[in-house]
Amino acid sequence: MTVKPIALSLAAVLALAGLTGTAEAGTAPAATVAVAPDDVLQPGSYHRLLEPLVGTWKATKYNYVLGEGGKPIVSRGITIKVRWLAKTGKRYLQETSEGTLGGRPYYRIGVLGFSNIDKRYEWTTFDNVTPQAMTYRGEAMWGPSSVLSIPGEFTDPGVLGPEFAGQTIPMRTVIRISSKDRHTFDLYFTPPGQPERLVDRVVYTRKIN
Repeated sequence: MTVKPIALSLAAVLALAGLTGTAEAGTAPAATVAVAPDDVLQPGSYHRLLEPLVGTWKATKYNYVLGEGGKPIVSRGITIKVRWLAKTGKRYLQETSEGTLGGRPYYRIGVLGFSNIDKRYEWTTFDNVTPQAMTYRGEAMWGPSSVLSIPGEFTDPGVLGPEFAGQTIPMRTVIRISSKDRHTFDLYFTPPGQPERLVDRVVYTRKIN
């Protein structure tokens, strides 16, 4: 009775990979099977679109949550290193940021990838400022773009004010790839009853050794 679930699992994997087919009655299955170029189990064009993000960057961070009077706190000289995680088959990028924010040490690690099944970008970050993972799942994409909009939500610990503590806040990261040497990450929050607003911007400039 344990064979059936295993067989179904294998069939599902083969179907996703485009490796199943129907043989004519009375004939043997083909000895070799061609794999479609858009095999969903392999990295594809949407992963390659992220290639300009790879490298070592000097970044300037504008944080409006910590600022006052509508003016951001500006942190310059943040070093960001982005690399493909080779052991994932280059399905995911890992970003590591180090510097200062508001005069205090700042550290963040993020993982960015693309789900071939859902046709969406997925972005998750962990840092030494926010007491939770920040997770984003994009809408389905049907064509390449140099602007990636990836929404998510988080439980506010009170950073937007005590009146929002414990509430679910919609958020959105927008990645704009201007060139192979410059891009920006913008973070937006939408507090309940208020319009969406920019809360954090990071400008990346490729570091030339």
